[in-house]
Amino acid sequence: MDHSRAPVLEALEAFRRRGDVVFGPPGHKQGRGVDPRVGDVVGYDVFRSDVLLLNGLDDRRESQGVLEQAQELMADAVGAERAFFSTCGSSLSVKTAMLAVAGPGEKLLLSRNAHKSVIAAVVVNGVEPIWVHPKFDADRHLAHPPEPDDVRARLREHPDAKGMLLITPTDWGSCADVKGVAEVCHEAGVPLIVDEAWGAHLPFHPDLPVWGIDAGADLVVTSVHKMGGAIEQSSVFHLQYDRVSPEVLKQREDLLGTTSASSLVYATLDGWRRQMAEHGRELLDGALRRAARVREAVAELPGLVPMGAEVVEAGLAADLDPLKIVVDVRGLGISGMQAAEWLRDECHVDVGGSDTCRINAALTHADDDTTEKVLVDALRALTERAGELEPRPPVRLPEPSGLELEQARLPREAFFGEAEHVAARDVVGRISAETISPYPPGVPAVTPGEVINAEVVEYLRSGVAHGLLIPDAADPSLETFRVVARGQGH
Repeated sequence: MDHSRAPVLEALEAFRRRGDVVFGPPGHKQGRGVDPRVGDVVGYDVFRSDVLLLNGLDDRRESQGVLEQAQELMADAVGAERAFFSTCGSSLSVKTAMLAVAGPGEKLLLSRNAHKSVIAAVVVNGVEPIWVHPKFDADRHLAHPPEPDDVRARLREHPDAKGMLLITPTDWGSCADVKGVAEVCHEAGVPLIVDEAWGAHLPFHPDLPVWGIDAGADLVVTSVHKMGGAIEQSSVFHLQYDRVSPEVLKQREDLLGTTSASSLVYATLDGWRRQMAEHGRELLDGALRRAARVREAVAELPGLVPMGAEVVEAGLAADLDPLKIVVDVRGLGISGMQAAEWLRDECHVDVGGSDTCRINAALTHADDDTTEKVLVDALRALTERAGELEPRPPVRLPEPSGLELEQARLPREAFFGEAEHVAARDVVGRISAETISPYPPGVPAVTPGEVINAEVVEYLRSGVAHGLLIPDAADPSLETFRVVARGQGH
C-alpha cells in the first residue's frame, strides 16, 4: 500500500481549502467563536481542524471511505488483518475488546496486574474474572507479566473461559512471552487479547520487544498517545485470525464508544502511521541509542539503579522495552514518589511514573539531545540533594502472597450491591465494594468483591501517609473503606 498517503489529513486539507461553512457541530464553527483567551493558549489551528467526519471530512454517506482507507493503511503498516481507530483512549478500547470475547456472566482470564480500566470493564461488562497472578519480583517489589504455564493452569481449571487478556509491556517496561501465551490460548481454542497500551511503537523496529500481532495474539489494543506521536485518547484495535469477529468487535465498540469522534485524534493517528511507515526504523534507531546512553549515565550516579536486561536474564520477564528508563531510587533513602515530586518542583522535569521504590522516564522518537541532557542533569541533581528531602513515614510493603486476595463475590455484584463505610481498623475480612488503585500506575491493590486483608490495609494506609494517591476510593484518605453491607456477604 502507498504509505505516503494520509487519507484523514488529506481530507482535512481539502475541507480547509474548500472553505466549507458548517451549520452543525462543533459549535465553535472551526474557531470562529472561540474566546481569544482560549485560542491564544490552545492555538486556533486546533479549532480549525476540529471537523466532523460525517458531512465534514467525508460526505453524508461516507462514500469517500476516508476513515476506512486510513484504517487499512494502519493494518498494513503493523501486519494486522484489520485495524479500527478509537478516539476514547485504550481505557474504553480494552472494555470493548473484553466484551467482544466474553459477555455478561461468562468467564475471562485476566492478568491481575491489570490497569484499573480493566477492572472497570469487569464491573461494566459483568464478566466473571479468572485472575492469573503475575510473577512478583520480591527484590524490586515489582509485578512482571504471568508466564504461559500460569495461563495453562488457569485454563485447565476453567475450561469454559472464553479467552485471556494479557497486559504487556507493563508500565515499567517488562514484557510477557506473548507467543507462548498465544499458543496456550489457541491450544485451548480461545483468543488472546493483548492490552499493549505501552507498545504502539513495537512493530516499527526489530530491536524492540515482539509486537503482539507478530507473536500470534488475536486482538491487540494500543494507546498511540503513550509511546507514539498521536494526541491523547488515540487508540487502535488490531485484529487477526477468526477467533474474534470483526463484526462483533465493531458492534461492541459502537455500543460503548462515542458518536462524536474527534477528527483531531483520527488525523494524528493517520499522520503517525505515515511517519512510522516511512521513517520509523530510523527514528527509533536514534531513540534506542539515546536510551542506552541515558541508562549508562544513570548507572554511574550514586544511589540510582537502572533496571535492565538482568530481569530478563533472571527469568522474571520475557523481554524489556529499552525505551522505558526505570530507576530504583531507594539507595538515596527516598521513595520514587518523593523523587518525582522533587524533580518536578526543582528541575521542572515530569517523570512518567513513580511508586514506593522507583521512577520511570519514557523515551520516544521525539526526544533529542536537549531532553536527554535535561533528564540526566536532573537525576544527577537529585543524587546530590536527596539528603535535603524531609523524611516521610515508611510504606510497609507486603509479601507477594499478601497481595493475592480472595475473590469472594463477582466484582459487578459487589460494586453495585448495597454497601457501607467501615473504619480502617475494622475492615479486615470484609468484602470490598470499590476499586482501590495507587496511582500511577493505577493497578488496583483491591478490586470489588475481594476480601480485604491486614497486609493490604497496612500497605495502603502507610502509603497514603507517605503521599500515595488513591483517586478511585470513596475515601481517598482510607480512614474508611467502602465494603459490601452486612447481610450481603461476610
